[in-house]
Order: sequence, then C-alpha cells, then structure tokens
Amino acid sequence: MVAPRAVASPPQHEPGGRRMGAGTGRQGEDRRMIDHHAAIIYTMVLVSAADTDMTDRELQVIGDTVNHLPIFRDYDRKRLTKDLKECAQLLGKEDGLEAALKEIKAGLPAKLRETAYVIACDIAAADGETSQEELRLLEILRHRLGIDSLIGAAIERAARARFATA
Repeated sequence: MVAPRAVASPPQHEPGGRRMGAGTGRQGEDRRMIDHHAAIIYTMVLVSAADTDMTDRELQVIGDTVNHLPIFRDYDRKRLTKDLKECAQLLGKEDGLEAALKEIKAGLPAKLRETAYVIACDIAAADGETSQEELRLLEILRHRLGIDSLIGAAIERAARARFATA
C-alpha cells in the first residue's frame, strides 16, 4: 500500500489581498506578502526615510498621493497607519532595507513598477532638496524594479520639474 502524499492547501488570504503566512524565508518570522498598495507605500517610506529626515512636506505628499492617485482608488485608507508602521518595523530590523526591497518587488506586478518609481521620485523631490541618500536609494530602487536607466532619468527629471519653485 502506498502512503498518501501531502497535498498543499491553497493559500489563505486576509482582507486587502495579503496571503496569510507567506514568509520571507527567515526562521521565526511570520511576514506576509504585501499587496501593490502596501508596496507603493513602502516605497514612499523608504525614500522619505533615506536621509533619516521625513519632512512634513514629504509626509504631506505621501498623504496626497494615497488620497488622490487612481492607483489608490480601491485602497482602504484606514490601513495607511498600519502599513506605515509595518514598514517602519521592517526597516528597524537587521537587513530591513533588503527585506523591504524584496517585499516591494514581490508586491508589485511588473506593470506597476514604473508607477512606484514615479511616486518614489515625487517623494524625493517633494521638499525641494534631494539628498545623496535619497539619490542612492532611488538608484537601488531603479535597479531592483528593472527600470531602464533612460526611462528612470526622464522620470527623475519630470519629478524635479513638478516640484520646482520660483
């Protein structure tokens, strides 16, 4: 008699489209795969926090982005504080930046990666100054998300023009 094989059960989902129990591979950690909304929010937090100074203007642009862009049309805005906290907690861990970058890429379908990069550039440009740390993080994001360097340069220039002041 042949022993029955274990059959994997389909993934369980919680509200908001997150898979329950989807780990990052680290033992003892119960990280869930983030959805595209959380991935874009994580992207905004990474850029804003890159220079360790999340300015009021950057935070305002994050709020405006979530409230007004079509990509967030079906986002439950009550989740914003939770998503921000989860990102901050992840970044506070050892190798947190690397883990956040992996979660961002996993949570974004290919067609939304340029969108995430556009929004990241807007956050970097929001306060009128782009620090070296923010520029480096944008470079890392561009590479990780597979954004062509010429397209990336055009996106970055457009963000600077959008947030320019007289």
